This record gives sequence, C-alpha cells and structure tokens, in this order.
Amino acid sequence: MVTLTGNTLSMEEIKRILHENEPIEACPVSMKKVADSRKAVEEIVAAGKVVYGITTGFGKFSDVFISRDDVETLQINLIRSHACGIGEPFPETISRLMLILRANALLKGLSGIRPVVIERLLELVEKSVHPVVPQQGSLGASGDLAPLSHLALVLVGEGEAYYKGERLPGQEALKRAGIEPVVLTAKEGLALINGTQAMTAQGIAAYLEAERIGLMADAIAALTTESLRGITDAFDEVVHLARGYKEQVEVAERLRAYLEDSQLTTKQGEIRVQDAYSLRCIPQVHGASWQVLGYVKEKLEIEMNAATDNPLIFDDGKKIISGGNFHGQPIAFAMDFLKLAAAEWANISERRIERMVNPQLSDLPGFLSPNPGLESGAMIMQYAAASLVSENKTLAHPASVDSIPSSANQEDHVSMGTIASRHAAQIIANARRVLAVELICAMQAADYRGPEKLAPKTKKVYEHGRIVCPTIQCDRMFHRDMEAVASWILDPSWNDILIGTKTQKLAH
Repeated sequence: MVTLTGNTLSMEEIKRILHENEPIEACPVSMKKVADSRKAVEEIVAAGKVVYGITTGFGKFSDVFISRDDVETLQINLIRSHACGIGEPFPETISRLMLILRANALLKGLSGIRPVVIERLLELVEKSVHPVVPQQGSLGASGDLAPLSHLALVLVGEGEAYYKGERLPGQEALKRAGIEPVVLTAKEGLALINGTQAMTAQGIAAYLEAERIGLMADAIAALTTESLRGITDAFDEVVHLARGYKEQVEVAERLRAYLEDSQLTTKQGEIRVQDAYSLRCIPQVHGASWQVLGYVKEKLEIEMNAATDNPLIFDDGKKIISGGNFHGQPIAFAMDFLKLAAAEWANISERRIERMVNPQLSDLPGFLSPNPGLESGAMIMQYAAASLVSENKTLAHPASVDSIPSSANQEDHVSMGTIASRHAAQIIANARRVLAVELICAMQAADYRGPEKLAPKTKKVYEHGRIVCPTIQCDRMFHRDMEAVASWILDPSWNDILIGTKTQKLAH
C-alpha cells in the first residue's frame, strides 16, 4: 500500500502503482490538515472577505467580487469554461497519473478544499475511471488549466472518461463504477485545475520510458561493438575514472560486463588503432544522457510533492497568499533537457547503424543483405532511423524559451511545460524505434560473424531479440520487425538480461 501524504511520493512508488497495481490511500494526518485548511475558506466566504479565486473572478477578472450565493456557480463555471483541451487524449496511464498527483498535491493541506474531493479522486484511481483529457491546449501557467479542467469535469459527472475499455460520458462512467459525483463549493474548482499535474504526469511517464531505453541502449551498443569488432581498450576503467563522471564510469562498467569473454571484440592495433566515435565514445555520450536523467528525476520528485495551486492557505487561514507555484518553468526546463538526452541516444545509435550497413565502413555485406543487389536488406531501415533522428532534432527545440501573453496580459509569461513534456515523450518513442533498428542490424551482423562467438551476456540479448525478429534470409516487410522489436524493448519479461544497478530499480 502506498500512502499519499503530500510530501513523500517517490518515483519508485509511482512505478509500483502503475506497474504492479499497488493500492493507494490518503494519510489520515494529511487529511486532517486538509479539513483544517477548509475551515479557513468557509470563514472567508461567511465573512465576505475579498480573496482571489474564493470570492473573486479569475485571471483578469480577479477584481470582480463574487457574492456568497454565487461561489458554487463560480466553481462549476470555471471548470466548464476552462475545459478547452484540443487534439487526441492522453493515454489512460497519463490520466491515471494526473489523478494521483493532484490528490497528492491537495493532501499538503494548503488548498482549502474539502476532504471529500480527495476521496473522490482516489476512488477514481481505485476503480480505474480515467478522465478523457486532450493533450493540447495548456500554456503551462497558470498551470495545466485546460487538461485539469477536463479531469475535474468527471468528478462532477460531466466530461468523458474511460471505464473498462469504453469511452463514456462522465456521468455514465461514474454510475457504472458506483461513484457519487461531487458538487464543488468555494475554491474547489480552482484548487483542482491550478497545477502542473498534466506536464508532470507526462514527464514521469516519459522519464520511466527513457530510463528503460537508456539501459537498452547500453546493451544494444555492446552487441553492435562486437558486430563491428570494436576495440575494448576504450572502455577500460582507468580512462573513465580519469575524467570523473559517475554515469560515464557506470556505462563503461556495463559495457565491459556485456563484452566479457567475447571472441569478436579486439584490442588496439589488432585490426585498427582506434574506433570511430560512435563506438569509442559510447560511455561519454550515453553517460551524459544518464546525467540528464538524474537531474530530471530529482525535479519530477520535487514537483510531484509540490503545492502548485493558487492562492495557498497557511497558518490556519491567517495567511492566504496569491503566488505563482502553478508556473511550470522547472518542469519545462527538465523536459527540454530530457529531450536532448533521448535525442542523443538516437543520434549516436543511428551512426552505429550506418557503420553496420555501409560496406565502405566495415567488412560486412552491403546493407547486411543476404544477396546484395538483388535484395536491399537493411538499406531502408537505416533511412527510417535517419528520418526519426531528424524529426527528433526538430522536436528537441526547447519549448521553454517560448512564451505568449494570456488573460488580457495578466498572465504575461508562461512555461509551455506541457508542450515540452509531450515532445519529450515523442522523442523517446522515436529513440526507442531507432534502437530497435540498431538491434535488428546488430543481430544480423552477428549472424555473419557467428553468434557462437558473442560474449555470454550479449548472446542473451541476441537470443531474446531473435524471438521477436527472425534472421533476415530474404527481403521482407521490415516494418513489422521494427515495431515488434520496439515493443519488446519495453517488455518486462526479459529484465534479467540487463546489467547494472539501475536495472534493479525498474518495475517494468
């Protein structure tokens, strides 16, 4: 059981919730804080005090006073009018994460909502009622207003939700799941939608996939090194200790472990004095991407335990402050950084693919074709990988450097953090497919070299990969192979072939 406190949620707990269906509960102490915070809101409404979002309009309308009789109407109007999401919906996993993260943030007891709202959020998670949330339409400040409004609509029995594989009207989904809709009162609509949970949920999912493909990139690169008869001296520990980056040292250590007892790798001067950078610099490049992942994880774990709505209520209502914690700049930066890390895994992978398929760069058959000329072999697989790498370069343009004024210039600087997280996910998916092409080519090259000469650990990678992608004996529609291997990369059933301390941290 994962207990949400508002302060302690970790990436490891997220993995258990998502991949092992571990149940969640709200911490009773935190719920007491929520109830105490709510009393302050009720006192403000009863006294007719002017407090943003409780007894005023929103954004540019913050100077419009709202009477006590209209506070409930104000909240439902808010989420209806702000539900302006566009485009395809987020996957259900992301929607589920948004529910969990929003509940956790509200459990900090700084938002002034009733405990019942958190109870309903957690009930949606428990019964797998996942709001349909369009991916586009958020500026990333004042938080993810449009996406979170679609999430909030389901709580009140409106909008749409997925339930048991069906996309249903929100009211019908709640009815089938046996969940009572909530009638939002003062502050509650605003508390639900002022936050960064869309960008953070997508960011967490992107990070978890990046962690997976990073480990696979190391394994595939080792197999490619053998297929190209690479020089292992470059992976000697002393080289990497001399520079001092922990992640670089770890990648080199993994490569040495994968390549131990290989009959295909070489030493300096046996065939050539040194390899091209795409082989020789694997620890430096992959290691740098692992450094980025460390930074991203740190920022995501802070954000998943952050109070990001506005205003926030402190000291039992004695201090109510309108601030800007909804601004997504920290996550926008982290996601833009993650884009670079994943794009570089793909960039260097594609160069290794080129070295395997180009007969001018190795002694392997041209394009690894079983009958060069009559059959094209991996020729167009390299094209596809190059296309994805080029697309990644476009997507890697930082979203966070852009801003556009909104709400009549009241909200005059925004983060675009949700765009950054969405693009990060796209780049990571592209990188996974590039790595799939590299694995297909490395396995085919190993067939020419002799699979029996592979190191014991890379031979396991080869054997598992061959289950989903048979040897290329003649030209076929390689699209199916590429997609099958790309899906296999995320399959948890072969975790045992991955090397490294980070492997043990992966739930999937």
